[in-house]
Amino acid sequence: MQRTENVWPLQVKLKSEQVTMGRWSETRWSVEALLPGDAEQVEGATLVGLELHLDERANYRLNLDLDNPLLFVVCDEDESGMPIPMLVTANQNIAAGCLESDQPVFTYPLPKAVGCWIEAFITRHGEQQICAHRRKHIDVRGEMKERREKRHDRP
Repeated sequence: MQRTENVWPLQVKLKSEQVTMGRWSETRWSVEALLPGDAEQVEGATLVGLELHLDERANYRLNLDLDNPLLFVVCDEDESGMPIPMLVTANQNIAAGCLESDQPVFTYPLPKAVGCWIEAFITRHGEQQICAHRRKHIDVRGEMKERREKRHDRP
């Protein structure tokens, strides 16, 4: 996998730890290391690509503008329940969608070099307008107007 304008290969190594709470014990996974794909091969690391998409530029901008921007490592699980990294994204919405479908997602602080690369991608292709869509079945303004009218109609 080669680094291109919109793909950055990364090595992702996960680690596990046993956490005990009272009588219960569970295995917790996290990202131990996230390194460039062309760095010396790390034992136990999986090579995955961080791929940028034009239609996700607004989401990348939101992430970059945070005090602590993150990368999200999306995993599948093998038969034993061990997570296997499948992709890395800088889009919080992709990560949230994967979490909602019960896929393991781990966060990792966005390396400065990757942040600059994403910033250059956005600059090269232009900012994308951030638009929030109000749900059509919710009429907040109408509800607020009704409440005000009811308050004013009271004797």
